[in-house]
Amino acid sequence: MKTLMTICFALVLLTGVSVAQDSMQNDSMKADASKNAVQVTGKIGDDGKTFVSDKDSKSWTITNPDAVKGHEGHHVTLTAHVYADKNEVHVMSLKMAKQQ
Repeated sequence: MKTLMTICFALVLLTGVSVAQDSMQNDSMKADASKNAVQVTGKIGDDGKTFVSDKDSKSWTITNPDAVKGHEGHHVTLTAHVYADKNEVHVMSLKMAKQQ
């Protein structure tokens, strides 16, 4: 009888641990999904590694400068993930912006 109770107790503990791990994985997926890409308009720096937004003239570092290659110095609209805490943008796509 003690062996049966010990086995049942161990199964309950294992089940609880696996459920907790599963919910932790789901939470991290929700955090990733909350980082939606946004559209920002501005100018790519002449070096191709910076972006200055039209809205507030703030300068951002482009984390993947290969994505903007050939558009150095151009006025563009980026679709990007913005990391405000690091002043960085990860460019998903870009298109030439209309000249003002």
